[in-house]
Amino acid sequence: MAMAIIPFFFLLTFLILSLFLSNSQTIAESLSSEPSAYDMLEKYNFPRGILPEGVTDYLLQSDGYFEVYFKSDCEFKVAKKYLARYDQKISGYIDTGTLKNLNGISVKVLFIWIGVSEVDRASETEINFYLGPILASFGVSSFEDSPKCRCSLDRSNTTVVI
Repeated sequence: MAMAIIPFFFLLTFLILSLFLSNSQTIAESLSSEPSAYDMLEKYNFPRGILPEGVTDYLLQSDGYFEVYFKSDCEFKVAKKYLARYDQKISGYIDTGTLKNLNGISVKVLFIWIGVSEVDRASETEINFYLGPILASFGVSSFEDSPKCRCSLDRSNTTVVI
């Protein structure tokens, strides 16, 4: 009788594991079907390339407040001439064609970093960036692809961060 219980135990264990793995795959598939931060940008009429590669997570609330997270701070060239920096966490408010009250994004102008406070879709072909009183317009084509973060020096422990 004990010999009959052992095969039954293995069969039961196999069925439970199969059910668990099946549910795990379903959960993973449902999680991956969530739109990415890049998809959400397009929904609000912005090109994906406004965000650099490497978004690890994001939050978007019903009032338009958002937070976007990266593995570390990120620097890259905008339109092949201006150096932009995204902090590990950026935030603000999004509405169709407008990003306002931005925090964590800055651009180097001459020798100083100036925060980007607002971005708007000026037309089908142009995007405006507001750096305090300064307005800079760029062609949408400059943001077709998400830029890659360049290596930067993490000043807290002097290691290279990619």
